[in-house]
Amino acid sequence: MYNFSFYNPVKIIFGKNTISKLSKEIPKNSKIMIIYGGGSIKKNGVYQQVIDALSGIEFVEFAGIEANPHYETCLKCVEKIKAKNVDFLLAVGGGSVIDAVKFIAAATFFENDPWKIMNEEANIKKALPFGSILTLPATASEMNKGAVITKAATHEKLAFHSDKVYPKFSILDPTTTFTLPKIQIANGIIDTFVHVTEQYLTTCENAKIQDYFAESILKVLIEEGLKVFDDLENYDIRANLMWASTWGLNGWIAQGQSEDWSTHMIGHELTAIHGIDHAQTLAIILPGVMEIMKNDKKEKIIQMGKNVFGIIEKDDETFIKKTISAVDNFFQSLGIATHLSDYNVPDETIEIIVKRLKDRNWILGEKQNITPEVVKEILKIRK
Repeated sequence: MYNFSFYNPVKIIFGKNTISKLSKEIPKNSKIMIIYGGGSIKKNGVYQQVIDALSGIEFVEFAGIEANPHYETCLKCVEKIKAKNVDFLLAVGGGSVIDAVKFIAAATFFENDPWKIMNEEANIKKALPFGSILTLPATASEMNKGAVITKAATHEKLAFHSDKVYPKFSILDPTTTFTLPKIQIANGIIDTFVHVTEQYLTTCENAKIQDYFAESILKVLIEEGLKVFDDLENYDIRANLMWASTWGLNGWIAQGQSEDWSTHMIGHELTAIHGIDHAQTLAIILPGVMEIMKNDKKEKIIQMGKNVFGIIEKDDETFIKKTISAVDNFFQSLGIATHLSDYNVPDETIEIIVKRLKDRNWILGEKQNITPEVVKEILKIRK
């Protein structure tokens, strides 16, 4: 296990009716901006719960954050924040809304071109404080310091990280997820699953606590993911899935270990170019990464097959093949297609992605050996 220093200051408020506790977490005399997406929170009752909880507190609103939050939309929000003298933000929604608020919080005080926050990993010196109310478990943005933003004008999707954009608090009420469309439930499960594998399917560093915790998250996702569609308002299932998603990327299981993130980096390009749901791109790419990089990831793939899927096999090659198939089949069991052809992605997209990676001088993977040419191999076997 490598040396590490771990910091996560986010206060989690978990359970039924916890939105009612919101006002206790807001600094006194704050002027709040509530930021949300397309309006589903007004249909499912979450919006009214928030308004009731903020009784007597001054607030304004900004709606319209996209499923893959656009840089351009975020800048419009920054303009309104400055015009209204807002000093505290409240993200109400899923990971996209929370990601957007992180960028908005940083961009409000950023003195240069705000896109430099993304493409140059600019040093963020100050950000507006904010809290979140989670309604779609997937990204763990409610308990981490990262965000992903899309620049619509150039079809770029990039990430940034900063200690300045940890939420002050996050409220997680599993009942807010009862009305989610099945596709969003499936996407959330897959997003969490791949978050875990990016931190787990790397090299064997004898970080047993992290490994066993990662395996427990994966097992919960599989067990509950296969039951959730038969009982959409089962509180315990939804609570386990929501908590699993938070722990999938709150920083804990990454400590002392190497990380990959190639599946995400490749998947971001598919979303940026074709608008494919983030989780769907992950379902396409992860089995390809496992196949092409199976020699590097051999020990961990076998460990995953044994401890997560219960595979028993003496021959290593067969063991690896069965584990990759188990991952692919799990994604498909959630109703998510796992090949580029399922989304009508043309062959030229592969060349576009490879060129982008070359232009950025990106080499991916925990061993920094997934070159643009290796990415081409990964994409080709997922056609």
